[in-house]
Amino acid sequence: MSNESNRVMQARDLQKVSVASRAMQILGKIGTYAFLLVMALIVLFPFYWMIISSLKTENEYNLTTPTFWPQVIMFSNYIDAFNAANLGILFRNTLFVGIVSTLASLVITVLSAFAFARLEFKGKEALFGLLLATMMIPGELFTITNYVTMTWLNWLDTFEALIIPFLVSVFYIYLLRQNFMQIPNELYLAAKVDGCSDIKYLWKVMIPMVMPTLISITILKMMGAWNSYVWPNLVISDPNMKLVSIGIRGAFIDAAGRTVYTQQMAGVVIVSAPLFLVFLFLRKYIMSGVSRSGIKG
Repeated sequence: MSNESNRVMQARDLQKVSVASRAMQILGKIGTYAFLLVMALIVLFPFYWMIISSLKTENEYNLTTPTFWPQVIMFSNYIDAFNAANLGILFRNTLFVGIVSTLASLVITVLSAFAFARLEFKGKEALFGLLLATMMIPGELFTITNYVTMTWLNWLDTFEALIIPFLVSVFYIYLLRQNFMQIPNELYLAAKVDGCSDIKYLWKVMIPMVMPTLISITILKMMGAWNSYVWPNLVISDPNMKLVSIGIRGAFIDAAGRTVYTQQMAGVVIVSAPLFLVFLFLRKYIMSGVSRSGIKG
């Protein structure tokens, strides 16, 4: 009887522990989701405020008590912002710089990564280590030397100044080299036995196998050109040569010298929308390309 009573008490104790453990797990999940919800609101609220502000009248925007939804939706702010900032010219310049610099950078990156991954030449490892070491140098130092070089070449206010200084990316070369290194060397040796040239092997075999990484590099390079601000602001002063990142700065000023904030917000929405859409629909390619290289955050 005593043994039976002990077993019943132990079963009750285990049940209580199980219930308490389950309650702690539920509370832990609630706390986690609540924390993530708060963080999401903190991150997303500035974007929400930017969008609703772009749809307000200027009088409503300047009210002492802010409104969280437009009283009158002003889609015309987007048309006014597009015309005031000459966004057509800015988009044209940015796309041209982005496309040309991306294509040229891809060629340099592919050839360099292939050389470091498959070709054998004296001093290869030392040269590659030296390239990696340059990643430790602050970018501001390159900005100074590049600006002096652009001035000496008389390339200020030209597309050359926006494209050439950033054609080579050591990080992209390293990223693609890591992908090339994962391709079995036996394929390369077999191709050489069959009389395949290095360029043909690169084009027919290696590039198709690392296509996700190349897509990632293309997207990141285009996004970099779209977001570039400091360098274009240094080398470009001609309004017809400006990119979207610097063209919308100071573009929304009325006759009295005051900033038209509703148009400014609308302009920022227009400029930000392409980046948002690219990341929304192509993020899996970015993550896939980086993960294939073996690099983890």
